[in-house]
Amino acid sequence: MKETELWNRLNRHLGDSYARVWAAEYNVAELDGRTVVQALAEGVPAKTIWRAVWAALELPARER
Repeated sequence: MKETELWNRLNRHLGDSYARVWAAEYNVAELDGRTVVQALAEGVPAKTIWRAVWAALELPARER
């Protein structure tokens, strides 16, 4: 997964405006307490980040 796809999915599930705020402020437990933005900056693969976001948001299995 590319970073653009990660942002597309975040926008689809959280809305264009809120996705960026959530990604910058919400500490995701499965990312060792980092935010999406921090994880991306530290080189965590977008696919790994999406799986953590998917779990945090309790999205349906089809969205994984």
